[in-house]
Amino acid sequence: MNSENNIKILIKGIGQKAKVASQELALASTSIKNKALKVAALEIRSAKDEIIKANKKDMDIGKGRSLSVAMLDRLFLDNERIEAIACSIEAILHLEDPIGDVMETNTRPNGLHISQVRVPLGVIGVIFESRPNVTADAGVLCLKAGNAVILRCGSESAYSSHAIHACIVRGLKSAGLPEDAIQLIPTQDRSAVGELLRLSDYVDVIIPRGGTSLIERIQNDSRVPVMAHLNGICHIYIDEGADLEKAIAITLNAKMRRTGICGSAETLLINSKISEHKVIAILKTLNDQNCEIRGDKFICTLFKNAKEATEVDWSTEYLDAIISVRIVDGIDKAISHIAKYGSSHTESIITENTKNAEKFLNEVDSAIVMHNASTQYADGGEFGMGAEIGISTGKIHARGPVGLQQLTSYKYQVRGNGQIRPE
Repeated sequence: MNSENNIKILIKGIGQKAKVASQELALASTSIKNKALKVAALEIRSAKDEIIKANKKDMDIGKGRSLSVAMLDRLFLDNERIEAIACSIEAILHLEDPIGDVMETNTRPNGLHISQVRVPLGVIGVIFESRPNVTADAGVLCLKAGNAVILRCGSESAYSSHAIHACIVRGLKSAGLPEDAIQLIPTQDRSAVGELLRLSDYVDVIIPRGGTSLIERIQNDSRVPVMAHLNGICHIYIDEGADLEKAIAITLNAKMRRTGICGSAETLLINSKISEHKVIAILKTLNDQNCEIRGDKFICTLFKNAKEATEVDWSTEYLDAIISVRIVDGIDKAISHIAKYGSSHTESIITENTKNAEKFLNEVDSAIVMHNASTQYADGGEFGMGAEIGISTGKIHARGPVGLQQLTSYKYQVRGNGQIRPE
């Protein structure tokens, strides 16, 4: 039997087991699911030395492959980040279980009582690259929402992801839940992704989390519905009515806190009525933090360390210490720029002008729109969701951070007393 057939059989078997597990999970009580999460968090804390050792292997391999600084930052785990993973699991544990929630009820004139009730999606395939924390976030979010999940990590995070996955499986076993509820595909063979994308008999939705090439491939090839974002081209617009201190602090944080995450600001738009010395102050702060500035002609004339931006820069997700900067003639031009070059992810306006703030919030068509806040808050944990699987920039089913409720569907329960529909 050739390798291709082996992979096909492997993935089909994983899908079949996930489907069976999803039927049990759909009926699992909140207390049982929470027990699994509680033990998983304890196991991750107990295994932190093993996880760090596994992560060191991934980091060494990543450095040997000359992964970018941003990719290595996404991959890296230490005691603090492992504790954050455990805390994230505990945060999800304390969230209200969405399954069985009655969303809406309606009693018809004929006496039929109709309820819209929240239910799991079923089996979710999550395909991700270098961030090993996604193993835990995706696994426990799907579990709490009553879904089985098939995880496919990138080769960059294989050792770390397997170490974390083992902890979560121990949580499942302790609660008497099927180990197949959270499976990690054991091979890095690229054909495994293709087989997963064709597994429409067993998988209900695919959620990819990674770079542009991965997302494009999945959206083009999948026979299973896909919930994804393609790019995180996030914008900061500094309005005429902005407070300078806020503008500097927010812009610096939005760009430089962590440059490799999808909520990192990639383009800075500045109102043309802002004085030159204020513009220089903003740019200098970024430059002092070793952020490369790629500006329009005015910016390059004003700030000697800026490089001239090309047309490509306005639609580039750098995921690095680089930002493109443009002067715009007012809020309408800023909104037009975002509509043309943005990826419908996250945008923020910095202003003390309430009218302009509301205009921006209402007219910018992105999944997340902010006022006087850093785009780095584009995160399910910061939204009170405990964690997220990703940020969806689509408009069907879910938009923005994908947390517990976004991992559910609903059904209608109709209760009658012998009603028959008249001719």
